[in-house]
Amino acid sequence: MSIKVMAAVSHHKREVAELSADRELAVEYLKAAMSSLDDPEDRAAGLLALRTVVEACGGLGAVAAEAGLSRESLYRALSPKGNPTLKTILAVLKAVGMKLSVEPEHKAIAC
Repeated sequence: MSIKVMAAVSHHKREVAELSADRELAVEYLKAAMSSLDDPEDRAAGLLALRTVVEACGGLGAVAAEAGLSRESLYRALSPKGNPTLKTILAVLKAVGMKLSVEPEHKAIAC
């Protein structure tokens, strides 16, 4: 009797593979996570999500090159304690074929 052993795949690797295979999922995943960037206590989650999408879209090296950044600076910017500039976020989003957009919040002051 032989027992078939299945290789374990980490949650992160599975997530990257799914986002890589489904562009719409990657967009929705990042949209949901970007709201956490507003909260300093939860900012790491948004940066991790952006990093996961970067990994799904070719990896840190390829996206950094496309965005005009060094791999090391992108790695630092998207680390849990990272604090990327708007310029960096825009360049990364453009490199992965996305853009920043604005949506109204439920409670807003009159403009």
